[in-house]
Amino acid sequence: MGTTVFERNIPKPSVIEHALADTRHSVFWRDDLPEALRPNRPRLTGTKVADLVVVGGGYSGLWTALLAKERNPDARVALVEARQVGWAASGRNGGFCEASLTHGHENGVSRWPNEMPLLDRLGLENLDAIEASESKYGMDFQFERNGVLSVAVEEHQVDWLRSQVDDAAAGAEDIVFLDREAVQASVDSPTYLGGVWRKGTDALVHPARFAAELARVAEERGVEIFERSPVKRLDTPGSTDTVSVITDGGRVDAARAVLATNVFPSLLKRNRLMTVPVYDYALMTEPLSAAQLASIGWNDRQGIADLANQFHYYRLSKDNRILFGGYDAIYHSGRKVRERHEYRPPSWQLLASHFFTTFPQLEGLKFSHQWAGAVDTSTQFTTYFGTARDHRVAYSAGFTGLGVASTRFAAEVMLDLLERRDNERTSLEMVRKRPLPFPPEPAATLGINATRWALDRADHNEGKRNLLLKTLDALGLGFDS
Repeated sequence: MGTTVFERNIPKPSVIEHALADTRHSVFWRDDLPEALRPNRPRLTGTKVADLVVVGGGYSGLWTALLAKERNPDARVALVEARQVGWAASGRNGGFCEASLTHGHENGVSRWPNEMPLLDRLGLENLDAIEASESKYGMDFQFERNGVLSVAVEEHQVDWLRSQVDDAAAGAEDIVFLDREAVQASVDSPTYLGGVWRKGTDALVHPARFAAELARVAEERGVEIFERSPVKRLDTPGSTDTVSVITDGGRVDAARAVLATNVFPSLLKRNRLMTVPVYDYALMTEPLSAAQLASIGWNDRQGIADLANQFHYYRLSKDNRILFGGYDAIYHSGRKVRERHEYRPPSWQLLASHFFTTFPQLEGLKFSHQWAGAVDTSTQFTTYFGTARDHRVAYSAGFTGLGVASTRFAAEVMLDLLERRDNERTSLEMVRKRPLPFPPEPAATLGINATRWALDRADHNEGKRNLLLKTLDALGLGFDS
């Protein structure tokens, strides 16, 4: 087995120690919210009556509530959140807002090849609608449609980049191949051997502002939002056309319900094995000085990701900090979502090492924030959909780390399903068919850890996939870093 560029070029320990010495264990995006976007919303108490109740205050739930009011301004809509709006994945992700509804073109083609032209069009329309929503609703979530730069950091990955360009050549995607000289002229990292810049299909947002602004606009249109109200159960009495969402302090009785709980345990038994929580780790630097920013270029401000199975993603914030995340993807046996899983110094130390391998000219820069979050991983790498309880309940989950944009599409689908609409969204195979579930424990832990080991070995062997990975590919199963 060979070594990776991050193992061949390890920074001095003192560089990493200095960079992490004063790092705060806190989510930068949430710390960066202005006070006006931090309202103190009430808990759910007593009994409320609604036409639609939404469980979950992340992007999926917020878009569902807002779009439900767009479809019917007179509808009574309530949203119930266990913590605070945008507290989980929606407030702590990298802010990559991608047109793809299928976790990338390759994953979509492998699963729904005949539907990809439609999926690509729907994805672009969805991203266009998100971009337009800033002016439409008077929101500011720092939307930047600068594209994403995929970079090769190992020789064998350059051929993968050329294949990406060839695959996109027949479509309308604005995609540019950059050789070693061109990619390093764009962003100066000695690790880059080539790049592909997708210009029109990808954007960046401020994740926590996005969630907070969606909540603000939804409330302005009459949506009631209740925070710090964990839902204990979902009742659907057979003799009535009612869905009851019940917390310790109160309940909402509604005609229909949407479950947007994502990584957290489903309120429906049928979905308990459909996802696993995988923990992703991130660092945020202090703001770069003008000289530091000039030393790396990055004038086009694209999001960046490398091509390894264990990949890194990184981007600039509005105030020119660098978010650097990914690589480690940690699963804890038992499918438990626990705050203690968010604290893992070895992962941040590894990320810091890889950061200074990527940008050695930034030695001396410090990290201001370190955090983690759980990703709702599904076996098809992208969301699944469905209805339950005599069509009174709709749900989606399993975005697998690329849900910033596709949550809006998911909201449209869930509302379509509740309204029994037959259209191009609900006719998609991705919507009509469920993926395979993950196995129960202890098989889940054994299988996931074996897959992570195999992915790591592939990264050390020119990307060559072993028998386990080839078998999973053939079965349409996956576990992504």
